Amino acid sequence: MAHIISHFWPGATEEQYWKESEVVHPGGKLPRGNLYFAAGQADGGVLVVSIWDSEENYLNFANTVLLPKIDAPGGFEGRPDGWSAPSFDLKIST
Repeated sequence: MAHIISHFWPGATEEQYWKESEVVHPGGKLPRGNLYFAAGQADGGVLVVSIWDSEENYLNFANTVLLPKIDAPGGFEGRPDGWSAPSFDLKIST
């Protein structure tokens, strides 16, 4: 079952996002199981939304890559507001 993740860093900037992204997504590549990914400026911060093929793959990424590297120099400060939910509906445009 697909899994939805969203993180919002209040006060974060696009510049901080790109610094963080270099460390967490080297070469701009998504990790195994990360189907869709989007980030943008919203309400005075940065919103990141990703769709995963399973909660298990997300948790593996979070525990082995994201959390150990979340304090990248020049990246986001503090911890995001976050939400996570299993998807009961996933539509893909054709």
